[in-house]
Amino acid sequence: MSTSQAVITCKAAVCWGLGMAVKLEEIQVDPPKSGEVRVKMLCASICHTDISGIQGSPYVNGFPLVPGHEGVGVVETVGDKVTNLKEGDMVIPTYIGECGHCRNCVSGKTNLCITYPFRVTGLMPDNTSRMSCRGNKLQHTWTCATWSEYTVVNANYLLKVDPGINLAHASFISCGFSTGFGAAWKEAQVESGSSVAVFGLGAVGLGAISGAKMLGATKIIGIDTNEMKREKGKAFGMTDFINPQDSDKSSSELVKELSDGAGVDYSFECTGVAPLLSESLNATKMVSFTSVK
Repeated sequence: MSTSQAVITCKAAVCWGLGMAVKLEEIQVDPPKSGEVRVKMLCASICHTDISGIQGSPYVNGFPLVPGHEGVGVVETVGDKVTNLKEGDMVIPTYIGECGHCRNCVSGKTNLCITYPFRVTGLMPDNTSRMSCRGNKLQHTWTCATWSEYTVVNANYLLKVDPGINLAHASFISCGFSTGFGAAWKEAQVESGSSVAVFGLGAVGLGAISGAKMLGATKIIGIDTNEMKREKGKAFGMTDFINPQDSDKSSSELVKELSDGAGVDYSFECTGVAPLLSESLNATKMVSFTSVK
């Protein structure tokens, strides 16, 4: 166990109430308890779900809150009974653990571990907090709270990664990118030689493109109104790009024009914009009809 057991004072983003602006505050972060690790965050990113939480998403239980569930950091202090991590390890906080032994983990059908579940209480597994500000206990977003210079995470919710990984890229792995990648790989199980459409080329969409490419899709059509995503998509494996603002036709019609008029084998809606779900369905062949939101 590390000898660094002092309370750390650092900067963190704090939301004090529903819909309130996030403020940069000086907070205190306690040392880890048994089974926990204190992490120095090196890079954190913004997921739209963080914004939803600040605005009252059901996945946020209370305030004041330290947002953030995407990021990468380095282990600063290790608590008792942590055997798989040590000081200096590069880690990614995750909001779902994996015991490898419960019925869900061994089923091969879900990653929703029963032993280390998705926590929405805003507290550590022992129902207490490791963060405070001006005498107020702070909520940990989904056991992560990555918008802080330091955070404490139960070791079962940390994933060790290669220390040489690009920090900006690693920051997306725990949520956005892996969501899209897993949708293509695990959910849709895209087949080699198939055609794919991806609506929205943010972290989720780029993950879907990357997953489809890995599985051997030969036509991968990206759809986004941001022209800058054209080059981004190509870097991840996209073969064709559609900017809906360049045409009076619907996105689904444009996809069909690039896929022999019948549509694609698989489509992925990665924006959360309701009308695009219909476009995603309409862009898919009626024979296969595989659309993932």
